[in-house]
Amino acid sequence: MATADFKDYYEILGVSKTATPEEIKKAYRKLARKYHPDLNPDDPEAEARFKEINEAHEVLSDPENRQKYDQFGQYWKQAMAGAPPGGSGFEETDFGQYGSFDDFIDELLGRFGRSGGTGRRVYTYRTTTGPEGFREYVEFGDDPFSRFTEMPAQDTEAAIALTLSEAFHGTQKRLQIGDETVTVRIPPGAKSGSRIRIKGKGQISPFSQQRGDLYLTIELLPHAFYKFDGNNLVCEIPIRPDEAVLGAQVEVPTPDGSVTMTIPPSVDSGQTLRLRGKGWRDPQGNRTDLLVRLKTVSPKDLSSQEKECYEKLRQVSHFNPRKALAEVRL
Repeated sequence: MATADFKDYYEILGVSKTATPEEIKKAYRKLARKYHPDLNPDDPEAEARFKEINEAHEVLSDPENRQKYDQFGQYWKQAMAGAPPGGSGFEETDFGQYGSFDDFIDELLGRFGRSGGTGRRVYTYRTTTGPEGFREYVEFGDDPFSRFTEMPAQDTEAAIALTLSEAFHGTQKRLQIGDETVTVRIPPGAKSGSRIRIKGKGQISPFSQQRGDLYLTIELLPHAFYKFDGNNLVCEIPIRPDEAVLGAQVEVPTPDGSVTMTIPPSVDSGQTLRLRGKGWRDPQGNRTDLLVRLKTVSPKDLSSQEKECYEKLRQVSHFNPRKALAEVRL
């Protein structure tokens, strides 16, 4: 990777190099919401910025990736592809003296000797497959210097932001991975933190040219009406004072349409009622509950007749909601 191609991921997210994981996550979420393509339609600059933010978060949110990035700078990806054999001084190498990673490998392998004086680079790779998937082993040099080092899987992680509607109903997203456009199906019921695996769309191994997998982590954008309480959804609806006292039937929006909810008499502001099976869904189609928090709202512009009724109510009412306050002492 040339120096000109190096990206300062800390600068992209607007955090310091000593930022905590929580600070990195907070900065990422703020920027992802600001530049999300759904909120910036037909804005190529916002789309490019969004991709750059996701790339920076992918690296800095992973402790191993971040450590390599901090240690090796512009050559961190090559370092992640697998270190040379033990005792090579890799960790102490000043990469700034090399024009490219290939130059570094050439110089490194010179320490182990070259084959038959041909000047060709001496390393081969071997591959195995098992329960954990594709594994690589790279051999550097000829005997007696020949050693093997295991190559890490070439998997890639990225975040993808969804609206609550997209996550609830399921959706398809088109992702740009290098020069390739990939369509990803998001099943209904995804939540923040859900992970989706896309086989064969990760990084390409520099030795075998095999590709790892791409793992997408779901981030849900905030919604103006619904919030999560564990697996349930929560919302708040306003009611009039007479509805709180006498009870009422009101229309409540749910993720798949409005339903009529019965408010019993004599409810308090802040009291929560439960609509069973009207909350979030899971990939199997099961539904959690919708918790409806009531908020009593006083009318602001009363007609003369309404004001007269409230005056009569005040005259005849014996209810004192502050009766218990008479017993309060320090």
